[in-house]
Amino acid sequence: MIDLNYKEFGLGEPVIILHGLFGTLDNWQTIAKKLSDHFTVFILDLRNHGRSPQTDDDFNYQVLADDLAEFMQDHWIYEARIVGHSMGGKVAMEFALNHPDSVKKLVVIDIAPKDYRSGHDDIFDALIDIDLSTLTDRKEAETYLMNVLNNEVETVQFLLKNLSRQTESEGGGYEWKMNLPVLHRDYKNILKAPDGEPFLKPTLFIRGGNSHYIKEEDKAVINEFFPKAEIRTIDGAGHWVHAEKPKELMEMLMWFLQ
Repeated sequence: MIDLNYKEFGLGEPVIILHGLFGTLDNWQTIAKKLSDHFTVFILDLRNHGRSPQTDDDFNYQVLADDLAEFMQDHWIYEARIVGHSMGGKVAMEFALNHPDSVKKLVVIDIAPKDYRSGHDDIFDALIDIDLSTLTDRKEAETYLMNVLNNEVETVQFLLKNLSRQTESEGGGYEWKMNLPVLHRDYKNILKAPDGEPFLKPTLFIRGGNSHYIKEEDKAVINEFFPKAEIRTIDGAGHWVHAEKPKELMEMLMWFLQ
């Protein structure tokens, strides 16, 4: 049993949004508030992320889907529209493939139901190598990450949202909001494909036009697991579709979810 941190906006039928690896619910707050004109929107911190509990248990998609099932049960949500980005998209797929009666519509953003090669090793190495015990301010962490991650400003700013400062009674030092040791230990599970029986309800896959996460050859496996899937592309967007093209994403979500 785990009590996920969440925020809730609006009135109407429920929409649940799931963030990606190293993310938090705050990454989706702007989109959630706009959707809340038409729906009750829940944005969640997945376990080992944000302000949700950290555990040493196995971190995999079955566990994360079970967390979502428990969250819905605890909040008397019998059926919802589920939206997931990247790792959160795989959680959403795993949930839909195993709890189809609980999903009215499914939106998967820039991820496919397949195994992926490792692509975050440099980020893990950079985060692990920072000695938080000697860190004096956020700028010091930013400078270090910029140097080791080839000045990728967007990635560094995204990662720094996980850096928080303790209260004076806790020591006043810095700490990661995410459970970095467990995410690193079980990274192989994050790369795996979701699993379950085909989901036969309306499904939308949204990919960034500049992203490589959903390729043309992935359409076969998408159709295998999601026979009613439609794939739409947002031109000019990379993997962080919600940050790079929020207006276009919002229009696509409203078209499909309503």
